Amino acid sequence: MPRDAQGHLVPGRIAPPLPIPASIPRPEYVGKRGPREYTGNDIYAPEQVELIRESGRIAAQAIEAVGAAIRPGVTTNDLDVIAHEFIIGHDAYPSTVGYRGYPKSVCTSINEVICHGIPDDTVLLDGDIINLDITAFKNGVHGDLNKTFVVGTASPDATALVERTREALARGIKAVAPGREINVIGRAIESYARRFGYGVVRDFTGHGVGTAFHSGLVVPHYDAAPAFDTVMEVGMVFTIEPMLTLGSITWDQWDDDWTVTTRDKSLTAQFEHTLVVTERGADILTLP
Repeated sequence: MPRDAQGHLVPGRIAPPLPIPASIPRPEYVGKRGPREYTGNDIYAPEQVELIRESGRIAAQAIEAVGAAIRPGVTTNDLDVIAHEFIIGHDAYPSTVGYRGYPKSVCTSINEVICHGIPDDTVLLDGDIINLDITAFKNGVHGDLNKTFVVGTASPDATALVERTREALARGIKAVAPGREINVIGRAIESYARRFGYGVVRDFTGHGVGTAFHSGLVVPHYDAAPAFDTVMEVGMVFTIEPMLTLGSITWDQWDDDWTVTTRDKSLTAQFEHTLVVTERGADILTLP
């Protein structure tokens, strides 16, 4: 079981890649060291938004399917198999597979892992919290979301962190409106998180998404004003994905070049949706 004597996570064994039917179109970055530079903008026509919604719905349904299997004794590799089979079963491509070399169809981030945990033979224990991050690619566009689950029965602190991180995302979404600077989103999230003494991770952010997995648009989850002053416009598509911690926001990265953990090993939770800016606010595109 990949945990050290203090119960902290250590790298486990990663299973071989799962097959993806050749009939499913791949994103342009598969088989390359990285994606090509995105030169478009983040504004999408209504018909394109509906295609992103379709990809987002597949990703959201995949997370629900995987979440239903979460229980003590299950491995994160078991969860990856469920995610993988669900996504390809809907004729979509798991966007993370082959993105800058990432090997799996879901990111599984447990306890002190902030983001980008790779599924392996780690066994879930009662009281863990685990974030599932899934992106689906179909019809040339990506839909991206994540959600944190409690394994069995967790501590009051862990349970409260999960629920308050979900609420932090909701407050960030409520701040979305055309004509506002994008930094108001982080202001809403950070002001809420500070009420509970939580850390708000700064170095990993929301992003533009659509024809590109990550367009280059940055959506911070803290009050970054006057920086990140892009003005939101109707039709703009991006993710909001706050990461809150019970302790410090400083982080370490494992030698796999993906797994990011809190340096002090404090618990961390995250929630994410892809959304489009509308005349009246935001429309979430990653609902099941």
